[in-house]
Amino acid sequence: MSKKLQISLACCDYDRTKAIFDGRAAIDGCEVACTAIEPEEAFHRAFKFQEFDVSELSLSSYTLQVSRGDNPYVAIPAFVSRLFRHSGIYIRSDRGIRTPADLKGKTIGLPEYQITANVWIRGVLQDDFGVAATDVHWRQGGQEEPGRDERTPIKLPPSIDLQSIPHDRSVSQMLASGELDGMIGARAPSCLGLPGADGSPQVVRMFPDFKSVEQAYFERTRIFPIMHVIGIRRSLVEQHPWLAVNVYKAFLRAKEQAWYELGQIGHLFNSLPWGVNEFNATRALMGDDYWPYGLAANRHVLEAFTRYHFEQGLSVRRVRPEELFHPATLDLSKV
Repeated sequence: MSKKLQISLACCDYDRTKAIFDGRAAIDGCEVACTAIEPEEAFHRAFKFQEFDVSELSLSSYTLQVSRGDNPYVAIPAFVSRLFRHSGIYIRSDRGIRTPADLKGKTIGLPEYQITANVWIRGVLQDDFGVAATDVHWRQGGQEEPGRDERTPIKLPPSIDLQSIPHDRSVSQMLASGELDGMIGARAPSCLGLPGADGSPQVVRMFPDFKSVEQAYFERTRIFPIMHVIGIRRSLVEQHPWLAVNVYKAFLRAKEQAWYELGQIGHLFNSLPWGVNEFNATRALMGDDYWPYGLAANRHVLEAFTRYHFEQGLSVRRVRPEELFHPATLDLSKV
């Protein structure tokens, strides 16, 4: 019997990746040691130590490395995490911020300048509300725990004001105390909704009805923002050229299994009583395959992202979407 290639894999145990973890969507030719892990930890361990053969990666940090020609992983177009990010803008309710345009000149905290969620948020602020990255004073640090740094070193143009907060403070603490005017990020700060001296919430979302805003954004742009990709250790792919497509096909099969389970009405695979109805309503708004993999269906999304990435001072050059992925995954065989 032929020996299978032993590889390690780390990503979040999403509904769309679960079949890889339980073996229903096997990676052909491989014996896989899977680690279910939170995305932030996967990114930290991948970008700093390259611990895993296959890993969930931040699209932003990966694009940064590709622009520099220094990426130890090569991605496949399996977009395991996507999220609209209008919900990720938080403001002090006592700073006269009524519209996104009022963020000009304000001091805004963030856990990292480079994280993908913040690239999308700044892109939306720029394109839709005229607020450029250079219009805001950015302050970086751990959101809830002091001492966080950028996971990949960045060098921004001098026109962008990015400074670190004190290493014994967190962004959430400084937002609650009024030392910051707002925050952007992938996670809600712990001070969201806590009452101030007058009893009213001191920190609120910029868009309280963010679902309606995000749906209108999609209808107008057809963009469902991509957050994470799957990367394979470059040295391993060079040694085994067949590996990229085999990993990609496993992720495609796993997503197909998730789609079946989301639409199963005879018995519910998840614990939401009207989950199937929500699934159907989302498909009516966004299309049957509203979470597509592959470059062709996502080119417009990636074109927007790589433009934002470059304009915000992260990429040293504008990256073409094709450069992000192993070429064999962009040309699968057809029957």
